[in-house]
Amino acid sequence: MLTLAGLHPKFNGDTFNLDGKKALIIATNHGVLNKPGETSGKPTGLFLSELSIPYYDFKKSNIQVEIASIKGGNIPLEPLPYFIETEEDKNFKKDKIAMNKLQNSKSIKDIDFTEFDIIFISGGWGAAYDLGYSQLLGIKISEAYYSSNAIIGGICHGVLGFINAKDKDGNLLISGRKMTGVTDKQIKELGITFTPQHPEEELRKAGVIFESKSAFRDMFATLTVVDDEKRFVTGQNQNSGHETAYQIMKLLDNN
Repeated sequence: MLTLAGLHPKFNGDTFNLDGKKALIIATNHGVLNKPGETSGKPTGLFLSELSIPYYDFKKSNIQVEIASIKGGNIPLEPLPYFIETEEDKNFKKDKIAMNKLQNSKSIKDIDFTEFDIIFISGGWGAAYDLGYSQLLGIKISEAYYSSNAIIGGICHGVLGFINAKDKDGNLLISGRKMTGVTDKQIKELGITFTPQHPEEELRKAGVIFESKSAFRDMFATLTVVDDEKRFVTGQNQNSGHETAYQIMKLLDNN
């Protein structure tokens, strides 16, 4: 029923053989949905499908996948009811290798982003607390952009990881680019407006040409945007994982 309404839609596209390529998926370390000035709150973290779907889509195309986070170590998961979990979520939780990568993620400070063909940033409410505040992540994104032909992707709150990246002149790297991310409307509909950063707001402030689709509730909408330079691919929300991963691999296959 929820799939028919638009939640986690199926996506059919070409298959790829990208053997020898490497992808780095980055996620949050923040695990508390706390209000400003508070240190306690409900548990939160990564919205798992925003990592599990690209993880398995990349692996099906023979891409080597590594998982990292801002600080390294455990990546907390957003608690979800069983009926919202995807098949990829269920498989991931049973996958000892995948779970070990999640619970013992590498710190971005220890990783050379230029060694990867894909940089992908996952979201979840936790991402609103750390991705957009990491100057190091911005530096690493810029290094990947200039030092290789890496395709850089993000989904939902994950796009906050782009806002500190600078070009060679010190200007924001994403300014003037077409992008998407979770909408202010969806955040309001879910009633969680107290998080410190909101993707639509922050992308617009950074000079992004923000695009999105709407539905009777935006959690059932989806959109994937490829920028004109074909270096950044962004997905609007948790429904956009398959298409965002597909568009990234399509660009990589054409390079």
